[in-house]
Amino acid sequence: MKLVLGYQSHIVVKKVIEKELENYGIPYKYHNSSQIEILEDISINLYKRLKKTLDEYGIQIKETQKEQFIQKIKDTVTELVYNDNYYSYKTSNIISEKLNLSYGYISNIFSEYTLNTLENYIILQKIERAKALILSDEHTLTEIAYILNYSSVGHLSSQFKKITGLTSSSFIKIVKRRNQLFAAQYNKD
Repeated sequence: MKLVLGYQSHIVVKKVIEKELENYGIPYKYHNSSQIEILEDISINLYKRLKKTLDEYGIQIKETQKEQFIQKIKDTVTELVYNDNYYSYKTSNIISEKLNLSYGYISNIFSEYTLNTLENYIILQKIERAKALILSDEHTLTEIAYILNYSSVGHLSSQFKKITGLTSSSFIKIVKRRNQLFAAQYNKD
């Protein structure tokens, strides 16, 4: 039997963190997708064990202020990209407003630390969301462009091709063909 899985990584990560905190008996409270408040003091040994356990899942505890700031930038971008409410403002303006700093400063710190531009990071996140929306088969490309705050389907398609090497239409055809092949294979077994 073959299982084809679809999942949302942020939900999986949250479940892993909850499970491990409960296994260690550590009371906690979520503030957002990447910030958890430990409600009681814990020993250094327990902290190190928790850190090691989470690291085995690829989840890192951000310890320095710079790491925490970069994570806050990434969280802000994720929040914007995965927000289902349409916004008509430039992403750079929203990020600047949410973090209460100039976009130039935020962008420079991000680039310095990640060796990637913030603009490119935003585009990558939008294209990942676009792929997920296409795979869900619930929206047209026009609706997806609108959801992701693109000025047009052409702009979305241009960035999609630049990042994936495929046009969005080709991606849709490939996904549909793949699904047909999986269905045919599944019906054989």
